[in-house]
Amino acid sequence: MQQKGAIQIIEWEDLDKRKFYSLGVFMTLTTRATVYPFSLIRTRLQVQKGKALYSGTFDAFCKILRTEGVKGLYRGFMINTFALVAGQGYITTYELVRKYVSSYTPSNTVKSVVAGGAASLVAQTIAVPIDVVSQHLMMQGHGEHLSRFKVKPKMMLATTKRRPTFGQTRDITVQIFAADGFRGFYRGYVASLLTYIPNSALWWPFYHFYAEQLSLLAPSQCPHLLLQAVAGPMAAATASTITNPMDVVRARVQVEGHSSIIETFKQLLAEEGVWMMTKGLSARIISATPTSVLIVVGYETLKRLSLRAELIESRHW
Repeated sequence: MQQKGAIQIIEWEDLDKRKFYSLGVFMTLTTRATVYPFSLIRTRLQVQKGKALYSGTFDAFCKILRTEGVKGLYRGFMINTFALVAGQGYITTYELVRKYVSSYTPSNTVKSVVAGGAASLVAQTIAVPIDVVSQHLMMQGHGEHLSRFKVKPKMMLATTKRRPTFGQTRDITVQIFAADGFRGFYRGYVASLLTYIPNSALWWPFYHFYAEQLSLLAPSQCPHLLLQAVAGPMAAATASTITNPMDVVRARVQVEGHSSIIETFKQLLAEEGVWMMTKGLSARIISATPTSVLIVVGYETLKRLSLRAELIESRHW
């Protein structure tokens, strides 16, 4: 276990991997279910032109709830749960790369940047096809005219009769493949990498930085987990603000079917000026804040619960 200042870091070799993965799946699913409505709102805000549908995050939440009900806030959630595989790939890659980089440098910042970027590369390679389908499902209902693909009326009718959600998923999947082939499922892949690799590479070092700074300011008896729970949202807000412009481009590329990142960026600038850089930012920060708290509290707790049996008595917080 590495200790830097007052914050202790549990490393990969300290973990019981069976506990780590079994508890990790539950933590990831809980996190996704909690923040999914704001991910949906963020996507709709980023794809809409100007304020054609919603004036902001709160307005979008109220309108979706009023016109589509609670189910409207969870469109595409079932297919999105398959991204659990990407989540496990992310944390495994992050921890393994941290361990590898530690052989070359003791710097926690360097380890966090490299491991965060590598983990995001692996996770996005798995998650992009799932995201492409789920984002088209997110746009159904009030925002369906903004999506290239629409659930057929018969499928919408079937849904009202409690037809399994995977009927809509299959319908959208078939349309994507018919229009773009297999490549359609990786539309926006480069834009996703340009969004999430920097976001992940920034989140971890900012998280450790804020946690260390808070530990210096807080009373000595202040629980480390509380400091980390505050540092997580601060890191998320910082990383989200920096990477939001590319996230807007990514959403437009994947939902509207553009092939050029540069042309999409130019189009957004022409339509909305520099304000395009803030589209969906509040919803993104709102979704990232509980995500960060759950990740930090859940992930740090997960690692503590997953300590190898012989190390439990020697670890104190």
